[in-house]
Amino acid sequence: MDESGDLGFDLAKRKTSRFFIVTFVLARDRSDLDRMVKKIFRGLNRNGINHRNGTLHAHKESPKTVRRLLSLFSEKKKASIIVIYLEKGKMRVSPRNQKHALYNHITNTLLDRVFAKKLISTTEKVRIIASRRETSKFLNGNFSSYLKDEAGAKHGLDIEVTITSPSDKGLQVADAVCWAIFRKHEYGDASYYDIIKAEIVEENPLF
Repeated sequence: MDESGDLGFDLAKRKTSRFFIVTFVLARDRSDLDRMVKKIFRGLNRNGINHRNGTLHAHKESPKTVRRLLSLFSEKKKASIIVIYLEKGKMRVSPRNQKHALYNHITNTLLDRVFAKKLISTTEKVRIIASRRETSKFLNGNFSSYLKDEAGAKHGLDIEVTITSPSDKGLQVADAVCWAIFRKHEYGDASYYDIIKAEIVEENPLF
């Protein structure tokens, strides 16, 4: 699971994004995603490897590197993508003081779509791996509890939520995928999106 954009709602501010996007990359075997990232690193020289500290960040990488990773993802066909996006300018109410509740709602809605599409098994433990988006342990714990309690109870599933650093290789793939989708919505640049669009199962607005 990864996100792009921000939850600021003052669109007059230069750095506030118009869109906020949450993406799930669904893989039966996460080692498939790990191998994609390892293959990218094998193609880098020693300086490139040391400079990245084991982590690829799509917004910092060269277009060539990002396209190579996205192409590997598309070619391997080992995972699928489901996306929900929030276009802030279309919201009637600005939830300035309810950002965490909104984040939880977006994620839970996306999970509902995953189950409705039968994209994961309902008889096995579901593991959700998310990037550490907050430094507050309370907020991270609240987010994990919300997903386990709300989604788990609603769908009768055993859900494990792991919040970890961006160095997780599966998260590096999700970062590139989410970044590509964000660029299409925020900047009208579909050049990266087009590489992985065949793997997108669903891409819908929140409202």
